[in-house]
Amino acid sequence: MNRLILKYKYLFTFAVLAVLAWAIYRQITVGTGFITEAAVAIIVWILGTFVFIYFWPRIVLRGYKKATLVKGFGEGPIPVNTLYTQPQALFADPHYTLPPGSSQLMSYGTNRDTLYTVGVLDLLKGPQVLHVPDMAGRYYAVQFTDPSDGTNFAYVGKRVTGTKAGDYLITDSGWRGTVPQGMKQISTPNNSVMVIGRVFVEDDGDLPTAYGLTKQIQLTSSVR
Repeated sequence: MNRLILKYKYLFTFAVLAVLAWAIYRQITVGTGFITEAAVAIIVWILGTFVFIYFWPRIVLRGYKKATLVKGFGEGPIPVNTLYTQPQALFADPHYTLPPGSSQLMSYGTNRDTLYTVGVLDLLKGPQVLHVPDMAGRYYAVQFTDPSDGTNFAYVGKRVTGTKAGDYLITDSGWRGTVPQGMKQISTPNNSVMVIGRVFVEDDGDLPTAYGLTKQIQLTSSVR
């Protein structure tokens, strides 16, 4: 439903506003009545549903984006086009909480068997290269999210690209350069992108290895 509304957002907007305008016009010219009141109630419900579905993903993702760039995760703001790796303590200590004033992105929907790495891309500054190390069969995933509508448009990870080391050129949809040999291109719908990576941790003894691998998921700039 969300994707359908996002795809035809202007048509939906026009239709809802047209029906609402018609209902208001009828109520003014004909007068109030049960049918009119019921129609208005239905229209208001449809409009409210539309607004919620259309705007809620944008509000949440833009909040995450702002929190990441402005507050960070206890160690200060995270600059654009860089990745912040979740501290080991967040996994190892079940009583660990994020420092006061830090973003709650990784505390929302997180679990205790993965380490996270997060960042925000600004492709107006040029393409970025995502490097992932050889995970040797370990589960990991890096998702790319469009903060304007909350859709995940691409993944790098065990289930999609395997676990061997690789480099991925991240470009906006208008980029017309040449992809370097050995790289795979990920084209984004917008210049702004949220990156969220997860690396599986088997147990406390596996933490150092998993943390080391997570730190090797890195971004570097690329020449246009």
